[in-house]
Amino acid sequence: MRRSRAVVAAAVMIAAALPAGAAPQRVVSMNLCSDQLAMMLAAPGQLISVSGLAQDPRLSPMADRAAAYVPNSGRAEEIFLMRPDLVIAGTYTPPATVAMLRGLGIRVEAPPPAESLAQIRAEIIRMGDLLGRQDAARALLARFDADLAAVRRPAPRGRAALYYANGYTSGPDTLAGAILDAAGYANVASDHGIAATAPLPMELLVMSQPDQLITGAKWPGRSQAEAILDHPALAAALPGMARVTDRTWICGIPFVIDAIRSLE
Repeated sequence: MRRSRAVVAAAVMIAAALPAGAAPQRVVSMNLCSDQLAMMLAAPGQLISVSGLAQDPRLSPMADRAAAYVPNSGRAEEIFLMRPDLVIAGTYTPPATVAMLRGLGIRVEAPPPAESLAQIRAEIIRMGDLLGRQDAARALLARFDADLAAVRRPAPRGRAALYYANGYTSGPDTLAGAILDAAGYANVASDHGIAATAPLPMELLVMSQPDQLITGAKWPGRSQAEAILDHPALAAALPGMARVTDRTWICGIPFVIDAIRSLE
């Protein structure tokens, strides 16, 4: 009991160490997408830890840069010991972890994932506000807007279909759908009343005859969920057409510019 009280007291002291309104000095990010946006905007020495996923080059276009930070595995105990004054989590961070950190007096913010280009713009500004880096956020936003204007293509360039493991597709109300739209493609999912992410029977996909087929990246190993991407019906009906999503498609951050550009 005494030890628990001491831990809580220490957390309160950490939280009270900064004057109200001051920029946080020890920031921990525990979400792949916030990891990258925080690395883009944080002042030198301000961000002290990112999630281990940020150091995986299969998932993170900033893996090399992330290697300079202490990785965390998203456990409340390890993050508390880092003495952060701000923790940036995500919508899908376990609620128990967020509750424990907040119960210890640590400020935790959990921005939602950006599923549109407008939301990417909003999240850049939000991260700038969280870090007290508003000028850096405005500069990043200006670069993003300029890059987006350069790569955006007018519709219609054709019809495209997104197709992932287990036969799922993404509609226009998703980040992948926003990437298709910016590249000038109509989304086949809309033809079948799919707005978000939902299964699309392969028969419907093949009969839709898209001009572009974008599939999910395959991971090492033998996954039955991914086997559908090798189905002979796809190869026969859509020969040589498939492109593969990569790490620039995962997060709603400025790297989506590269995803849009990949559809040229």
